[in-house]
Amino acid sequence: MSLDLNALGRAARAAARQLARFSTDQKNAALNAIADALLAQHDDIMRANAEDLAAARASGMNPALLDRLSLEGRLKSIAADVRNVAALPDPVGEVLESRTLPNGMHLERRRVPIGVLGVIYEARPNVTVDVAALALKTGNAVLLRGGKETLNSNRALVSAIQGALAACQLPAEAVQFIDSTDRQYVAELLRLDRYVDMIIPRGGASLHDFCRQNSTIPVITGGIGICHLYVDASADQTASIEVIYNAKTQRPSVCNALDTLLVNSQIAEAFLPRMAERLRQGGVTFRADPRAFRILNADGTATDVLLAIESDWDTEWLSLILGVRVVDSLDEALDHIAAHSTAHSDGILTEDAANAERFVREVDSAAVYVNASTRFTDGGQFGLGAEVAVSTQKLHGRGPMGLRELTTYKWIGRGQYHVRA
Repeated sequence: MSLDLNALGRAARAAARQLARFSTDQKNAALNAIADALLAQHDDIMRANAEDLAAARASGMNPALLDRLSLEGRLKSIAADVRNVAALPDPVGEVLESRTLPNGMHLERRRVPIGVLGVIYEARPNVTVDVAALALKTGNAVLLRGGKETLNSNRALVSAIQGALAACQLPAEAVQFIDSTDRQYVAELLRLDRYVDMIIPRGGASLHDFCRQNSTIPVITGGIGICHLYVDASADQTASIEVIYNAKTQRPSVCNALDTLLVNSQIAEAFLPRMAERLRQGGVTFRADPRAFRILNADGTATDVLLAIESDWDTEWLSLILGVRVVDSLDEALDHIAAHSTAHSDGILTEDAANAERFVREVDSAAVYVNASTRFTDGGQFGLGAEVAVSTQKLHGRGPMGLRELTTYKWIGRGQYHVRA
């Protein structure tokens, strides 16, 4: 089947113009209707997701990606997230600043939608709903291109979303799905600058690199997380172990899960065995530097501890594997993070306020934590309702991109037939 992306783009641009006419109440009603539709069509959506899961298992997809693909037990929470977005304040129309010039003309800077978003993602069908909800709330249209693994799930989800929009008399074309697995359409989308205002890729490094190198549209990248926790000599060790356990095991297949643990050498002998005992309860295995390996495999019988190789420090595990390194100081921890972090989520466990403040100042990541799990880097956890992506860039948006990050602004001048002298 051949697709005309120019036609999709034109329809999306027209839908974005129409969305500007709708009030916050009308947009919220549509979002609640989408949540209702997801629940009403639960069985159809789950059947489609089961087809995707069966095909993925047959192809040998790894457990981490299978977990991302599955909607089992998650559709109610996805619908609840849509209602949460409806309940949030609408940023569109917010006046960011205003003033009256000496000549009497009034100026204001007002928040407005970006326009049309192009979102490219892989084995995460929940992204279809999250992105659609955030885009609609902010008056943006969106072109969605999911991975081949999610084709059936996305068809079912988009059908539910478009049906709800039409029932609420909003343009169904505001949420469109590129219904093909042909990679040529990714390249075409990246050059659809006549209609699309921003590209947001959600996937691995190869996808991000491809988008940056081939897009004629601004690209927001992120979502690749090599996340660190540093256990300072002053840390509460018992409490720290539970934070580490949560960061690693609560959902290991996502970008804000812990990848590398750095432990101060002053406490390593006492701390590492206790830490390993707890994490083994969650099925975690370890890649350890020589000092950590000596401690974790003191009797030479540990089969779940391997010596780390250099590339391990640059690996986003997305599984129950944890890199462990012993460092002699905060300086050494900061140097390691600077060398290996992807600027996603990094944290320190400490009772030393000066060390905590220095860590916050010097770690250049989108989210930096003191005595907290990296798993909090999430639009829902941050009170944003959901997220379209986690940006690790510094321009436009950084960290979880919620409603405000899907807006830009315009200047509005109100005069009395003013002319410039």
